[in-house]
Amino acid sequence: MGQLESQIQNEKMEQMACGDLGFLQTLKAQKLASSMKRWSKIFIRCFRALCCKGPPPARPEYDLVCIGLTGSGKTSLLSKLCSESPDSVVSTTGFSIKAVPFQNAILNVKELGGADNIRKYWSRYYQGSQGVIFVLDSASSEDDLETARNELHSALQHPQLCTLPFLILANHQDKPAARSVQEVKKYFELEPLARGKRWILQPCSLDDMEALKDSFSQLINLLEEKDHEAVRM
Repeated sequence: MGQLESQIQNEKMEQMACGDLGFLQTLKAQKLASSMKRWSKIFIRCFRALCCKGPPPARPEYDLVCIGLTGSGKTSLLSKLCSESPDSVVSTTGFSIKAVPFQNAILNVKELGGADNIRKYWSRYYQGSQGVIFVLDSASSEDDLETARNELHSALQHPQLCTLPFLILANHQDKPAARSVQEVKKYFELEPLARGKRWILQPCSLDDMEALKDSFSQLINLLEEKDHEAVRM
């Protein structure tokens, strides 16, 4: 009897061992399948990223008008933003158009000459504008600063421009006679005149392109906000 019981016990142990082995084999197969599935997904993502990448989304384009008196530095600033040689800069007598590229937008800037006999025709070129760049010489004479103030006031109140974002650049900050942004804001009476409008007043010079680019980035943000408002309406 003892021998028979021992044989039965051995058979049971063999059955249990076989069961454990089968369980382990099943578990191992499941882990292998899960790992292969995970690596398959990673491979597909990498393949799509490398081989199936579509073209980047198109950057939005905005049509702007750039105004300011002769000598304010409009042409030099725009040429520098376009990475043009300073030797090729010629003061604008009529108007010129430049496509100024930024990382998140392209600005098609229509620059208008600032001479006395040209300024009276500025309004003919306002139609279709989505924003305004006004450049003033912060180191100019009192007479020229007064003229610039009158022209800015006229633009801010013009029916085709009064609802548009304005970037006002107090240029030539590198000159000793340059007025500060606070002095310009007070002299031009911007707070009461432009209340409720979208406008930015920034100092600038050709020596500080990072600050200039930051000013244009702020303008692009205003243009995008206006776009989103138009979509919601």
